[in-house]
Amino acid sequence: MNRKFDVLVIGGGNAALCAAISARRAGASVLVLEGAPKFYRGGNTRHTRNMRCAHDAATEILTGPYTEEEFWDDLLRLTGGQTDEELAKFMIRESKDILNWIVEQGVRWQPSLGGTLSLGRTNSFFLGGGRAMLNALYLTAEKLGVEIAYDAEVIDLEIEDGMFLSAKLKQPIDGISDVRASALVAAAGGFEANIEWLKEYWGEAADNFLIRGTPYNRGSILKMLLDKGVQDIGDPTQCHAVAIDARAPKFDGGIITRHDSVIFGIVVNKHAQRFYDEGEDIWPKRYAIWGRLVAAQPDQIAYIIFDSTVVTSFMPTLFPPIAGASIAELAGKLELDPAALEKTITEFNAAVQPGTFDHTILDDCRTDGLTPPKTHWARRIETPPYLAYPVRPGITFTYLGTRVNKQSRMVMKDGKPSANMFAAGEIMAGNVLGKGYAAGIGMTIGSVFGRVAGREAAKNAKN
Repeated sequence: MNRKFDVLVIGGGNAALCAAISARRAGASVLVLEGAPKFYRGGNTRHTRNMRCAHDAATEILTGPYTEEEFWDDLLRLTGGQTDEELAKFMIRESKDILNWIVEQGVRWQPSLGGTLSLGRTNSFFLGGGRAMLNALYLTAEKLGVEIAYDAEVIDLEIEDGMFLSAKLKQPIDGISDVRASALVAAAGGFEANIEWLKEYWGEAADNFLIRGTPYNRGSILKMLLDKGVQDIGDPTQCHAVAIDARAPKFDGGIITRHDSVIFGIVVNKHAQRFYDEGEDIWPKRYAIWGRLVAAQPDQIAYIIFDSTVVTSFMPTLFPPIAGASIAELAGKLELDPAALEKTITEFNAAVQPGTFDHTILDDCRTDGLTPPKTHWARRIETPPYLAYPVRPGITFTYLGTRVNKQSRMVMKDGKPSANMFAAGEIMAGNVLGKGYAAGIGMTIGSVFGRVAGREAAKNAKN
C-alpha cells in the first residue's frame, strides 16, 4: 500500500472489476479496495442473473435482435423521460460490444430462463449466475496483475479542487493507512443498506424495508464525494425496489426472495383492497415498480393472492405460499378481514372478461368496470386451495449518485469535469435511471461505464 498506484478502484462488484480489468489492460497499475470480506465480495452482483445489451441479430443464446432503437424506446418509456439522453444512448451503443468483451474476460453465457421473465431475446444470462460471473472477473483481474484488498474500508478521501490525492484505508489487521493513486474509480454502490439515510427521504416507513442486496452498500463513498464537491444527480427517493417475500431476511435476500406471481393473481393491502393494475405491462418492464407501490401502502405490507391453477406458471421462490381451503381461511392466516377479502375477490371475479390468456404478450384477458382495472392476464380466482405470498418493499439499489460525462468522469458542482475521478455502476446509475427499471439494465450500466471508467482512468494516469 506504500507505493503510488496508477488507478485506485473502490468497490468490488461488476462495475469495479470491469474498471480494474479495463485499466490494467490499458497498462495501468491497479489496486481494488473491496470493503466486504472475501466471501461476501462483489456487492449486489452476487445476486444478479443477466444483462440487457443491444444486438442486431440472434445469437447462440439470444432468440432475436434487440436494436439500439428498441432499447432506447424501452428505456425512455420506463424512465418517463427522466434520463440523460446523450449518456443513455452512449450506454446503449456501447452495450453492443460488451456482449463479446465480457466473454473475453472469462464470463460465460447460458440460454435464457423462461417463464414470466420473457427475456430470451433481450437479455443474456450468466452461466452459474452472478457469483460465477464475479469469480470469472476476479480470476481474470488477478491473472492480469490487479491487486485486491478485502475488508478494506475507505474512511476518508483527500480531494482538492476536483483532484483525488489519496484515500484513508482502515483494515482489521493493518489498521489505518493512506493509499495514493493518480486516478480514482468509485464503484462502491448506493446507500440502500443505510436505513437511517433512507429514512431521511422515506420517513419511518423505511424501517419496514427489506434490503435485497449486500449490507455493505451504506453509501459512505457516495456521501464523501458529494461532501467534497462532486455534483449529485438523481431523486433520492427513487430506487430499484421490487416486491419480495415479507419473510425474507433484512439484508442479502437476493433473487430467491423476489416474487414473479403478480400477473397471475391480484395484490391487496392490509385492508384487503387492491391498489394497482397487476396487468399493466410485460413483467420484466413492471416488476421493479412493485417495491415502491407496496412502500406506499399501510405498514408497507401487501399480499399476492392467486389460486391453485397457476402455481406452476412462475418461478418458485425460497418461501412456500400460504394456503387456505377457502378465501376466509386464507384471510385468517394472513390476518386480513375475511369479509373484506371475499368482497374484493368476488368483485374482481365478476369483472373478469372472457379472453385468451398468454402471459408472453399483452393479451385480451381484462376486467371491465373495476377500479383499479387489471388490463391484461385477468382470470377468475376460484379454484381452491387459495394461495398467497406476503410481500414487503425489497430495495435493490438507490438512484441518487454522482454526475458523470461520457468518459465516466465525475462532474464537480461548478460544472467542470474532475481532474482524475471517475465513477461506474450503482453510484452513478441515476444519470441513466431517473426512475423505473428494466431487467438486467443495472448490469449494463456497471459493465459499460466500468469499462469506460477504467480505460479513461488509465489514460489519465499515464498522462
